[in-house]
Amino acid sequence: MKRVILKCKLEDRDRFENKLSDIDMDFGAIYWQHDRVYVPRGYKPQSNFPRLVMRTELKAIDDKPQYYLILRRHIEDSGIDIIEKTPVSDYAAMANIILQLGFRQAGEVSRRRQDLDMGEGTIIHLDELDGRDETYAKIETNLTDTDSVEAVRSDLTKTFETLDEHNFINSAYFEI
Repeated sequence: MKRVILKCKLEDRDRFENKLSDIDMDFGAIYWQHDRVYVPRGYKPQSNFPRLVMRTELKAIDDKPQYYLILRRHIEDSGIDIIEKTPVSDYAAMANIILQLGFRQAGEVSRRRQDLDMGEGTIIHLDELDGRDETYAKIETNLTDTDSVEAVRSDLTKTFETLDEHNFINSAYFEI
C-alpha cells in the first residue's frame, strides 16, 4: 500500500486534542505497540532501504497480543512510503527468519497510541513514546494511482498548520 506520512512533534498535546475536539473529532482508546526494527546491511537513515518491523500490539489488557510483520520502505525522492502489514502467529520464528535473511536489529520503540480516523483512508495517530516526555502526531493517508504526492503532502501539511503545529520531523521513531 502506498502512503504519504507526515509526522510532527507536538508543542502541547492538550491544545492539539482540544482543537480537534472543538470540531467534534476525538481520538479512540489508548493501546500499546512495541516495534523491533530490522534493517539490511548497509542501511543509512533517510535512504530508500527497506525496513522490517516486528510489531506487538495490545488493544486491551484482557486480549491476547497481536503480532505483525511490517515491510516499510520510504522512497525518498518521491515522498511515498510503501507499507505492507502481515499478521504473524509465531513471533520468535519470524524474528529468526528476519535475522537469517541478513537483517540486523536497529532499534526498539514502545509507544502508547490513539487513533483518529478522518475518513477516506486518512488517520491521525497520537503517539507517546516510552522513555520520552514528548508527544508526536502522525498523519498518514493512502494514495491512489491518480493522486499527486505533492498535493497530498500539501494537504497534510495544511492540516497540521490549521491545528497550529509546525514542528515537522522526518526521522523514524527508532532514529530519534
